[in-house]
Amino acid sequence: MAAPQPIFDGRTFSGWEGETNHIWRVENGAVIGGSLMTSVERNYFLATQRDYTNFVLHLKFRLAGTNGFINSGVQFRSQRVAQSTEMSGYQADLGDPAWWGCIYDESRRNKVMAQSDMKPINPALKRGDWNDYVIHAEGRRIRTYINGVLAADYTELDTTLPQWGKIGLQIHGGGKAEASFKEIQIEELP
Repeated sequence: MAAPQPIFDGRTFSGWEGETNHIWRVENGAVIGGSLMTSVERNYFLATQRDYTNFVLHLKFRLAGTNGFINSGVQFRSQRVAQSTEMSGYQADLGDPAWWGCIYDESRRNKVMAQSDMKPINPALKRGDWNDYVIHAEGRRIRTYINGVLAADYTELDTTLPQWGKIGLQIHGGGKAEASFKEIQIEELP
């Protein structure tokens, strides 16, 4: 296997696209979406310019909020929805009460495909602080890990769904919230 390669340089949006004028910014080596002062009106995604198929994605995340729906996630094997800020595809979710690490199908089936077990995740999760997130997508099997704890293990049975696409970072609409991500690296698999 190849060593993980950075896909975010910690300084610029090089290799990424999205609403970088007022939703997404880069500060102190992290990409941050949203605001603790004003509510984000709808979902926004910062997405890679290229597609990925089989991989192990490593990153750190921090989710903070002051009011409303405090939620985020990492899209993968996803596509942009035309004429929209949305992305369609798998999301490794983030947020209370029990979204941490579950696999949601965003803007496609619009439902949780694999619910995470919060019993082992809660003691490992550092709410409001930096956490490690690993997303392992290989063939039709997808696994998520938070701080080394297996959160979800899902195998896609629908053979018509694409198993490739962009990686995206989400700030969910409906809350005064900030989603921060750093040290984003990918290990591509055959």
